[in-house]
Amino acid sequence: MTTTLSLARTSIRVFSLAALMACAVPIAEAADWPAFKHGNWTFDRTMTGEGAAAKKVSTSKCTDPTADQKSQQAMLAKAGCQFTPLTQSGNTYRYSAICKMAGMTTTSDSVLEVESAEAYTITVDSTSDGSKTHEVLHARRTGDCPR
Repeated sequence: MTTTLSLARTSIRVFSLAALMACAVPIAEAADWPAFKHGNWTFDRTMTGEGAAAKKVSTSKCTDPTADQKSQQAMLAKAGCQFTPLTQSGNTYRYSAICKMAGMTTTSDSVLEVESAEAYTITVDSTSDGSKTHEVLHARRTGDCPR
């Protein structure tokens, strides 16, 4: 009888500890896109792929990066991409995507590091039919849009 009672107490303790630990583990909730200031932005993008030299591209445009991110994700979703919810930890945001278009499947993991409402970096690691790419985009607001 004491063995059964001891086993029951141990089971209750283990169950209670597991329940307590489950409550202590933070659950990742979907986050909102960070708010960036509308204005003139410069985007410096570096792309590398397997066996290819790094490709660097710089562009500048008057834009709202937050609206652009939301719009681009909505457009890709309509084209067949599925996104995980955006999650946030401090100034770091993460999401993943699986896109099936034109007979190809591409998976990507994106990490957005917010420096301020006027600067951020996005790193995207993608695999498309076995070929891997790595992209880093540094974005910085350079001022107001020309009138």
